[in-house]
Amino acid sequence: MVEVIDLGEYGESFRTDPHPVYAELRKRGPVHRIRPAGVDSGYEAWLVVGHEEARAALADQRLAKVGSRIKLTFLDVDLIGDHLLSTDPPQHTRLRSLVSRAFTMRRVERLRPRVQEITDQLLDAMLPLGRADLVESFAFPLPITVICELLGIPETDRAQFRELSTEALAPTDADSEYAAVARLGEYLTELIEDKRSAGPGDDLLSDLIRTTAEDGDRLSVAELRGMAYLLLVAGHETTVNLITNGVHALLTHPGQLAALRADMSLLDGAVEETLRYEGPVENATFRFAAEPLDIGGVAIQKGEAVLIGLTAADRDGDRFPAPDRFDIQRDTRGHLAFGHGIHFCLGAPLARLEARTALRSLLERATGLALDGPPGEWLPGMLIRGMRSLPVRW
Repeated sequence: MVEVIDLGEYGESFRTDPHPVYAELRKRGPVHRIRPAGVDSGYEAWLVVGHEEARAALADQRLAKVGSRIKLTFLDVDLIGDHLLSTDPPQHTRLRSLVSRAFTMRRVERLRPRVQEITDQLLDAMLPLGRADLVESFAFPLPITVICELLGIPETDRAQFRELSTEALAPTDADSEYAAVARLGEYLTELIEDKRSAGPGDDLLSDLIRTTAEDGDRLSVAELRGMAYLLLVAGHETTVNLITNGVHALLTHPGQLAALRADMSLLDGAVEETLRYEGPVENATFRFAAEPLDIGGVAIQKGEAVLIGLTAADRDGDRFPAPDRFDIQRDTRGHLAFGHGIHFCLGAPLARLEARTALRSLLERATGLALDGPPGEWLPGMLIRGMRSLPVRW
């Protein structure tokens, strides 16, 4: 009989620091049957914790994203619509092709001056205070401003989006998760209709509305809503935590902070090591076995749920020597923080741009940056890895 490991039994220690648990699981094997911790508890899934096995599983199209293939439904798809993380080929191929026409590397590169401008404005307001919550004053407003401007979302709606998106990705309970996703869906429907009636704009959502493939294919209203939801929620929530986790890692590893301050050419390495060491996505969104398959010597039956541990895989000592050491000069190639395969994060270039800009500007201008007390609680659930607050002074 297969042992089922109830991760909820580890309590708050698992939310605060899941790495020792994942390390113990890796010692016992690369794949385990678990009950997830947090609001998602109450069902069973397979958890992949080995790097080699996780990388292979992320690219294995026998692991489906579409729940209907195995007669399951999902809250975001029901209330919002299909998006890149809820579809399989050929629909996924079609959606990604259409979105990639509008969300290009050139568009991201054009954002560089604006990202720097927003960063400078936030630091201008924060630094005279002498101390602040980094999340509230800096790590949140930077990416939410960038993604809302990119999508053409009014400034007055951004505070509401923070509350709704955080609850959707790291819910405190099932009822609040449903209400948050439903409200986001309603808002995005209204926004799309407003943009359709107002005529062409120069924002990304307007471009997605206009985008047409060579064969005349276009995104439907439901698909537009789903893509806007994914870009808005994933496009800022993960970057908030990438910036916060990076600053926290540097401030708790003074030798690494000193090395970076002495040589800013190490900045890219600091961002990539943050992604490996404490990436903002703990586990990839669920996949389901569309047919029986083997992962790491474990037989997965058709219809069974599979969680691929990005955090666990990136602390695998067989891939990254001394994996629990934060080392901004290590070779981080092959980390899985942005996924792998056809679902590799479309927003990775923008996240990297924002993180590099934020860290460089913060460290250059706040020369005495230090922790100002313990961080706030870590977010619940097993999807997003980040803390609610990070008190700092300078």
